Amino acid sequence: MHAIPLPRRAALILALLIAFTSPFTAAARAADSDFIIKNFKFRSGETLPELRLHVLTLGRLETRADGHTNAVLILHGTGGTGRQFLAPQFAGELYGAGEPLDTTKFFVILPDGIGHGRSSKPSDGLRMKFPKYDYDDMVEGQYRLVTEHLGVKRLRLVMGTSMGGMQTFVWAETHPDFMDALMPLACLPTAIVGRNRLWRSMTVDAIEHDAAWQGGEYTAEPAAGLRAAWDLMLIAGSAPIFMQNTLATRDSVDHWLAARLNTLIPATDANDLIYQIEASRHYDPSADLEKIAAPLVHVNSADDFINPPELGIAEQLITRVKGGKFVLIPAGPATHGHGTHTWAALWKQHLSALLAATAGAK
Repeated sequence: MHAIPLPRRAALILALLIAFTSPFTAAARAADSDFIIKNFKFRSGETLPELRLHVLTLGRLETRADGHTNAVLILHGTGGTGRQFLAPQFAGELYGAGEPLDTTKFFVILPDGIGHGRSSKPSDGLRMKFPKYDYDDMVEGQYRLVTEHLGVKRLRLVMGTSMGGMQTFVWAETHPDFMDALMPLACLPTAIVGRNRLWRSMTVDAIEHDAAWQGGEYTAEPAAGLRAAWDLMLIAGSAPIFMQNTLATRDSVDHWLAARLNTLIPATDANDLIYQIEASRHYDPSADLEKIAAPLVHVNSADDFINPPELGIAEQLITRVKGGKFVLIPAGPATHGHGTHTWAALWKQHLSALLAATAGAK
């Protein structure tokens, strides 16, 4: 038997790995596109001549005669992008054959929110002159993307993680008849105050008090401010049990922190980060929870620093959501703190139940 040359052998191994590990079928490969909105007016009163919204889609859109579709909108968290939902711990659990969001059956929409990823953002050139967007602006942009660019008349499901979970509540109240089901994760349907606002304010202050920031007109990123900002955000997103078990020595902690900062800081624009965090300033869906019409399953984890269960807010407010249910995932070795929202194996059974319960939506 002849040996396979090394380059061909490597290519063959790579092809086999892709074939056996990819959660996508050949008919449901990801497609990228951009949507340009002319003269988009923000809640602040500012206008952007051209707002670019980037989106990744999986599967094919199918629309029934009554307007119902197989479209699922998934919204990312602060600083994230739609592409994060291609990570194995999310995509591998949800998009494959027979899984809750099987992309041969569902049309999955993964947008980059305003100020994030490949959508319009301060670092494109306007810096701190970029319009001061908030979650309402982001949801309005998403709605226009879904309806005007993708041609979706109704969503099968809106779900989101962290900021995306909060935007799911905004969607539920501003477009209550546009979806069959809702699943916000890692969030609370109330104003961002207390410790949640505190760490956000500290993060922004760390950047703005770095002399290198220069009011946003820096020639080099304010490294000290960004380091302090990421230190705070790593604590906010930390997973106490998981970290205690996996970072079990002083050296492992130090090496983990250095590696994370060496990756995160060079990939972060200071102005973009300020805008991303400050976008939460007006968020407070608590007054209009009774407007939510679609069945809603709200999922948090017990080891979430950002949304601590001891506040009891989720349990109290879910009683005002008709058809609402709250699920608290117990903390354990498999949970990931605030980031549990992306480890779909821990909560996908609740997604399956929600989709089954709303399969006959009229």
